[in-house]
Amino acid sequence: MLDQADLSFDASVEVLKALGEPTRLRLVRLLASYDLTVSDLTAILGQSQPRISRHLRLLVESGVLSRYQEGAWAYFRLGDGFAAAGVARAILGRLGQDDPVLTRDAERLEAIRRERAAKAAGYFAENAERWDRLRLLHVADADVEAALLSALGQRRFDDHLDIGTGTGRLIELLSPRASRVVGVDASREMLQVARAKLDAAGIQNAQVRQGDCYCLPLPRSSFDLVTVHQVLHYLDDPAAAVREAASMLRPSGLLAIVDFAPHDLEFLRNDEAHQRLGFAPETLSFYLEEAGLDVVSTRLLVPAGENAGRLTVVVVVAENRRLPATQSDPSLSHRFERAS
Repeated sequence: MLDQADLSFDASVEVLKALGEPTRLRLVRLLASYDLTVSDLTAILGQSQPRISRHLRLLVESGVLSRYQEGAWAYFRLGDGFAAAGVARAILGRLGQDDPVLTRDAERLEAIRRERAAKAAGYFAENAERWDRLRLLHVADADVEAALLSALGQRRFDDHLDIGTGTGRLIELLSPRASRVVGVDASREMLQVARAKLDAAGIQNAQVRQGDCYCLPLPRSSFDLVTVHQVLHYLDDPAAAVREAASMLRPSGLLAIVDFAPHDLEFLRNDEAHQRLGFAPETLSFYLEEAGLDVVSTRLLVPAGENAGRLTVVVVVAENRRLPATQSDPSLSHRFERAS
């Protein structure tokens, strides 16, 4: 988890001052589980944008809220892991839920969520046929997900980062095994889909934000698990993206890569903007070792039966070698598996 050091006396006073105002406490309650913009919050509270912005600035300065940019939009959320946010959560936990003002806030928040879901559904419907066509090219998603879960073993994670999160499927899959999940994607449209899906699934320990996989908008050495699922083949410099992903890991943290094995479907270059036609396991291992990680598991999912003729998928897991070997997870000794 992020730093949760105790607050100083002066900092505690500032946090309590920030929370001790009706509008700001309403804002914190709304942002405890959802990413919202100034426009969203203005619509919910029925107050002017300058007023809402001023309250948000005070809450960010006190450490209660986090702010991050997504294109021209700024999103806000209760800060993850910081002591100030912990104080806010403690207060929210004792807050009565039957106040008519808070009930009205919740109703307006639900309207915002429904609007988001409708927009996401529209985007998804426009692209569903293309995505379904791509899924038919490789082994079943269920088999890939099962292989990834198996490769990660029974370990739980404090903080999980999913790079190129897309619709947020890996967040859904792994959020039960992590205390906090952050998904990053370059596409605002995909982030809208992911937010709607996570809201619908009731997943409250996750958030998504816009970012570049070569320069992630997050502090280094902050995650126990980083996943890169079907992303590298879109990149012109996959090795650099792997190095950036590795820099996010704490000692003993795991980096899991899922991508295609080498293939000859040239139409994917022109039709789907694939920069690389797959990666050999040896290539992925080289990227990971160059980034300072030890490969602990490599698995090839070779299509068979009704999937015969589809693309093979590679699942590779590597560990940050900064932890002495005697403290590593003994269940993650290197193995290479070929599945069919």
